[in-house]
Amino acid sequence: MGNLAVTRKTTLLAPPAERSGTDRSAAGPAAGSPGLPTGDRAPRLQRQLPARPRLPAQEAHLAAAGDRPSSSPRTVAARILRRPETLTDLEQLQLKTVRTHCLELGALTWHVRSFAVMLTHGQGERLPDWLDAVRQDDLPSLHTLAAGIDRDRDAVIAGLTLPWNSGVVEGHVNRIKMLKRQVFGRAGFALLRKRVLPA
Repeated sequence: MGNLAVTRKTTLLAPPAERSGTDRSAAGPAAGSPGLPTGDRAPRLQRQLPARPRLPAQEAHLAAAGDRPSSSPRTVAARILRRPETLTDLEQLQLKTVRTHCLELGALTWHVRSFAVMLTHGQGERLPDWLDAVRQDDLPSLHTLAAGIDRDRDAVIAGLTLPWNSGVVEGHVNRIKMLKRQVFGRAGFALLRKRVLPA
């Protein structure tokens, strides 16, 4: 009886592998495990996977894009808005290539530069012709702009033709708003009045 108690106590204190009397490492992975080694001995499965084949449509797209300039939309927009004479030969060539691959961008470039000429040279009388040309192209964004200009056509023509503008008034409004933001939540109307009037 005493030997049986000692044997039972020794068995309870022994490690799980010794308790079962079997070696778990030799028995293989547990049920539900993928059975793959882990740690430094784990194979690099990503290197063993074959390359994913490309579809014919992807190959055609990559082949067609091989001769296109790698310009971002922001870069293309900046080149369209700049004066043509300020662009380098490389920039002009890249913009020409983009316009060749996208006819909408070619039409957009022409309309933007035509409006810039009207704005800088005071040619407001050309505005009706410009609006008609915009409506003939499939450019929804410019159609929205043209509709807004057409609602106040007389004022826009005057702004493009006459030498006077409201720039000075807008500058004072901007200055007053800046002063208001500086004292917001820290002072009342009396301090704001003292800062606006002497300025």
